[in-house]
Amino acid sequence: MATTAATPGNRAKFATSVPGRRYDNFFFSAMALLILATVFLGFARTYYLAGMIHAPLPAFIIHVHGAVFSCWILLLVTQTALVSTGRVDIHRRLGVFGFLLACAMVVLGVLAGTNALARGFAPPGLDAATFYVVPITDMLIFSTLIFFAFRKRSDSPAHKRLILIATIALLIAAIARWPFAIFLGKPIAAGLFSYVFLLMLVAYDLWSIRKVHRATLWAGIFLIIVQQIRVPIGMTAPWHAFANWARALGS
Repeated sequence: MATTAATPGNRAKFATSVPGRRYDNFFFSAMALLILATVFLGFARTYYLAGMIHAPLPAFIIHVHGAVFSCWILLLVTQTALVSTGRVDIHRRLGVFGFLLACAMVVLGVLAGTNALARGFAPPGLDAATFYVVPITDMLIFSTLIFFAFRKRSDSPAHKRLILIATIALLIAAIARWPFAIFLGKPIAAGLFSYVFLLMLVAYDLWSIRKVHRATLWAGIFLIIVQQIRVPIGMTAPWHAFANWARALGS
């Protein structure tokens, strides 16, 4: 059987025929900016334009939660910009801070969700105990994908896709606060719309590498499955027992 050596000329020919990673910097930077705009639009009235520290939020933990999660979005924009400008050395150093920030986000996400449970907060159509499954599973999705992103930090294509999808998992709260009747206060509609971000990543994969990247495929499936089964789980008696225990613990 004849084989063809992977010579520099062959690699260059392949890179010319497939757009590949030449446009990665532009795409992932654009996605980070789009996520920044999504979050700002959702929380502008109640948080960012309300003065952040002076915003009338219901509890101190929600202030901390908002500040730390905002730092994550800004870090995402910064990290994609650093890669685009060739400062991978700084990007890697900031990555350690990013991992620690992500760990803090998971803890704060659970605490903020428990605080909302204790206050009886829930969107129309759900009780607080059932809705408690949403922030808890958000943190499950986020922490799982961040863990694998950290393990894949030497595999740039997988790493950045896992980071992006982990962040997409957090967007429902922002989209459900957009000042549009179709989304405002409607987490189901907001969740479905958040899949547009996944579809954009899938479309980019198909265009750039002629297939859906493995990280996009499995992380996207994981995100969708957990989000689709969580409300039915939240309606069960065992979950309500767990939520009541968490409410008592947090009160």
